[in-house]
Amino acid sequence: MKLILIIMGINIVYVSLYTLRMIFVIKGLRGLATFLAMVEIYVYMTGLGIVLKNLENPWNLAAYCFGFGLGVYTGSRIEEYLALGYVTVQVTVDCAETEIPTKLRDDGYGVTCWLADGKDGHRLMMQVLAKRCNERKLYNILDKLCPKAFVISFEPKNFRGGFWINRMTKNF
Repeated sequence: MKLILIIMGINIVYVSLYTLRMIFVIKGLRGLATFLAMVEIYVYMTGLGIVLKNLENPWNLAAYCFGFGLGVYTGSRIEEYLALGYVTVQVTVDCAETEIPTKLRDDGYGVTCWLADGKDGHRLMMQVLAKRCNERKLYNILDKLCPKAFVISFEPKNFRGGFWINRMTKNF
């Protein structure tokens, strides 16, 4: 039983590290991803070696598989907790909601807005930039200010110029 728990634990750590390493690569954090890769492969080889030496017990292989699945879940939860990067949220509201950009700016969000024509008339479009760790807070603010807003979010890959560049260089 002890060996099964060790195998499962090693695989949870390995797959969590793998998940985080891939996210760091995507986010452009190559140095951290490289270091994590070295730790990850050590953990992987240790776990694989234990399983291959003990193949006579099918529960060891089952523990390896179960640990792999739990590692995916654990890694995704860790990434969600870290919330690295930024999110761009596009918000569409009725034109009567014109105080929303000012309120969002007062809360520290970068907001660009423009008028647009929708199926049922004029709309106010806003593009709001926020840190991913503040995304839920932004949605809560939007729910209070304009519960009927149409909201789309996506993660920007690059920044160049604008309001956020000064903030980003100060934080790094």
